[in-house]
Amino acid sequence: MYCNYCGKVIQDDAQVCAYCGKRVGAVAARKRLVRPRVGRKVAGVCLGFSEYFDLDVTLVRVVWLVGAFLSGGAGLIAYIIAWIVMPNQPELLPAAPANAERVHNP
Repeated sequence: MYCNYCGKVIQDDAQVCAYCGKRVGAVAARKRLVRPRVGRKVAGVCLGFSEYFDLDVTLVRVVWLVGAFLSGGAGLIAYIIAWIVMPNQPELLPAAPANAERVHNP
């Protein structure tokens, strides 16, 4: 099987390309539009849109900035609304070790 993004040969049962990191599996999990906790610059809105639409985050930030200036401030208001409406990415809690002893209280 070939990766649709970088064109390299990958395993037939791969869901993610080992070379470029893009999702290539036939059954893709449904994505949610969330603001990631890692990699934010201001509020994570542009990073969330870039991950949702699978685009480069720099491109999304530049387009949003140009749109904010050309729209006379409507882009800034849209950013603030997206900041309020988009939920944060859920926190991932560390898993307990498999060999941890359980404490029983009498």
